Amino acid sequence: MNTAQAGDLAMLVARDHKHFILRLEPGTDLQTHRGVVRHDDMIGGAWGSMIQSHMGNRFFMVQPSLHDILLSIRRSSQIIFPKDLGYILLRLSVGPGKTVIEAGTGSGALTTALAWAVGPSGRVISYDRRADMQELASRNLRRVGLEGRVAFKERDIEQGFDESEVDALFLDLPTPHLYLPQVRAALQGGGAFGAILPTTPQVATLLQAMEEHPFAFVEVCELLLRHYKPIPQRLRPTDRMVAHTGYLIFARPVTTPPEFDLAPDDEGALPTEG
Repeated sequence: MNTAQAGDLAMLVARDHKHFILRLEPGTDLQTHRGVVRHDDMIGGAWGSMIQSHMGNRFFMVQPSLHDILLSIRRSSQIIFPKDLGYILLRLSVGPGKTVIEAGTGSGALTTALAWAVGPSGRVISYDRRADMQELASRNLRRVGLEGRVAFKERDIEQGFDESEVDALFLDLPTPHLYLPQVRAALQGGGAFGAILPTTPQVATLLQAMEEHPFAFVEVCELLLRHYKPIPQRLRPTDRMVAHTGYLIFARPVTTPPEFDLAPDDEGALPTEG
């Protein structure tokens, strides 16, 4: 049986889905408005089992997913939503052992997702001009034990990046078009570049700049997420949905301007056989 051990990251979930994420430490208590839960009562317990506070309130004890962790991070700025983060990781081909740069640390949601994905053998380098933002992101990483995979650098990327031949690079900045020469110098040939922007004029400016530098295999998209009520007798969409959160732009630097259209087939649809 898979059981919770000291040092594990655990999540307690109440019936109304209110949850608490904590690191299990012997002799420690979790203080909540629903009562006190002793860590010693959780350590050694089976994942998925029920835990009760001293007030009689019940919780399920489970291991938090990356989605749970990202939604619960402390923030002082808007984070990139999990629905976008998953696609960003796929499009940048982020995986174990990869080296990835991000610029615009913010509260560290993308930093955390990148660190999770590159694994112990990978490396994430995060640039930001604000020390307070990087300190917040660092605290969020320490909370989940991923701080050893990330190097923070406090500076304006107008000066360029220290690294070269990295696998992927992502910009979460209002003017990414100003830094494409720096992006090209840091990325390996044909490496994956991505950015997120809130408005179409910003996207258009970036697209024009990518034609000049040049970049190819350009993709622009937005992701919409609609949940359904998980009740068999009343299965229907929920009243609210996570709609527009930002435009995602992806591309690859090339050595010469492309002489043909390298946009995705059929306005973004996946190519089919035949």
